[in-house]
This record gives sequence, structure tokens and C-alpha cells, in this order.
Amino acid sequence: MSEPTPRPVRRRRRLVRFAAAVAVLCALAGYLVVQYVTGGTARACKVVAVGNAPAAYRFTPEQAVNAATIAAVGTGQGMPERAVAVALATALQESGLRNLAHGDRDSVGLFQQRPSQGWGTEKQIMDPAYAAGVFFEHLAKVPDYARLPVTVAAQRVQRSGFPEAYAKHEQDAALLAAALTGQTAASLTCQGLPAADARTTAMGTGTGTGIDAGTAVDALRAALVRDFGPSENLQEAGAQVGGAARPSPKPSPTVTARARGRMITLPVPGGTKTDAAGRSELERGWQLAQWAVANASALHIRQVSYAGRQWSAGSTDSQWRPIAPASAPGAERTTGSVRIVTGQ
Repeated sequence: MSEPTPRPVRRRRRLVRFAAAVAVLCALAGYLVVQYVTGGTARACKVVAVGNAPAAYRFTPEQAVNAATIAAVGTGQGMPERAVAVALATALQESGLRNLAHGDRDSVGLFQQRPSQGWGTEKQIMDPAYAAGVFFEHLAKVPDYARLPVTVAAQRVQRSGFPEAYAKHEQDAALLAAALTGQTAASLTCQGLPAADARTTAMGTGTGTGIDAGTAVDALRAALVRDFGPSENLQEAGAQVGGAARPSPKPSPTVTARARGRMITLPVPGGTKTDAAGRSELERGWQLAQWAVANASALHIRQVSYAGRQWSAGSTDSQWRPIAPASAPGAERTTGSVRIVTGQ
């Protein structure tokens, strides 16, 4: 007959088992928090600073799509890079650049705007392009907003209970704004892995990998129209304009597109003219190119080429690389167009 285990030993064993159980629960909770914050996806996109600055910002494909929409709507309304940075800092604080269907009281969407406070209907606010448009409409009414600190400009629009909260996102927002308005070239990269996305589903492309060329190109056209505004050329090409109307100046921004098989070509003049936001045509080209990379997972984009550089989905480092004439004899090596290849 074995001797009974001493009581202190049994107590220590129970404590060890309890501590192990707590550790497992903490690990599980941490995993669930990460999945919630990132939307259940890997952080597959990155924006890096140009020059010798070490700054970089990593984010999910879902966040990249929403950030690109905010930038496209802002520049389409003639707003400068600074305004886009203010909007991005606001969305980073309010929703983590995720289109949330919930929030404090009746707050929803990227900017946690409230239908009861006159921002629009819940359906409108849940349209990222509308939400961004109405945010910029209010920001444009703030006197001297471009000279104000980001957190002050954001607070003048949002009227938040935490007015200093936007300041911590200023550096990340500036990096994103520079890339997504085309100020910094080839600074945004994504792995471009196929992923389920609300926009893709809404456009009827599904989430599988067997997407035909016509469906993928149609989804890309529709996304361009949604973010950059309707264009007669895109309408004739069959793009569907969905969602709620958003505030927009006249004339509306336009994007011209030509499709051939799985490729869409977006002509960008190679001159030195500037648009309403003060951007050159080269910067506009880089905005379109990096918008396409940000949407790569959602729209099944495999390759983007512009200004002698090319990004390819699924490559080891997903970097922009110079186009070699021998390997891509038909590739565009000037600033004349952005070429986007969809599908497998």
C-alpha cells in the first residue's frame, strides 16, 4: 500500500495545473484578439518610407483596400495629401481602417459616423466611398485645416470624446497618404494572396480561385468607378456603379480604361500638368498603380506595371522590380499607362 501524497505536494500540483490552464486561456484570448484586430488575415501589405528613413507600416489586405478608397475619394474631391493623412489618421483611430457594422451607440463604418448626427443613413455610411466623401466634405469646411496638427483637424470634424487620440496615428497616416496619393513611388507592396472580401462578394466575383477573365475585369472596372468616380469610358465598357451617391465636386474625377483579356490599361498622360490636388500626372499614375496593389487580394490582381517597374503577386518579397525589356517585350516602360493583369 503506497503512502498518501503529502498535502503541500498536492497543493503545489493543483497550482501548477491551474497556472497551466490560465496560460492556455491567455494564449487563446491573445490569438482571438489578433484575429479580431486583423480581420482574421495575415498582415500581408506594407508601406515603406523613401530614402534612408526606417519607418514602415504593415497592415492587412482589408485595411489596404479601405485606405486606398479613402485616398482615391480624397484626391478625386481635389483634397491635398495632408487632407488624406488627416482622414487616414481618423479612420485608423476610429475603426482600425475596418468597415465596422457596430460602434458606440449608432456609430458605424470606417469613421464611426452616426446616422442620428446627420452623417447619412446607416447603409450610406457603410459604403466606404460615401463615408470618405462626406468626411472630406466636412474637413474642407474647417478653416486652415492643412496648417493644423492632424489631431486638431480630425477633432474639428469628429467631435470625439478623446480629442488627442488621433495624434498617435500621424506617422502611419502620413506614410499611407504619401503612397496612396502617388507622392512616393513603388512604396506600397502586398503579397496579393487570394482572400475573401466584402467588396469582391458584393460584385459577384465570389471568393474561389476559378474566376474567368471577364468577371475579374468587370470587378476591377467597378472598383475603379466606385473609388475614382464614374467615367464615360468605363460606363461604355460595362462597369457597374453601385452604392450610395457621395458628395463630389464638378467635374467628377475620371479614369479611362481599356481592357484586353485579363489586362486593363489605364492611360496616364506623361506631361507635367497638375490636377486639382496639385499632383503631377506621374503621381496620379503611381496612385492608380498602388491602388491596384492595395486591392490585389480583393480583386484577384496578379500583376501591376507602371513607369518601368512591375509588381507581381505571390513573389517571394512582393517588391516592385525594374521591367527587363527582354523578358517583357510588350511592357510599358514610360509613364504612359498603368497596366493591371487580373485572374490566375
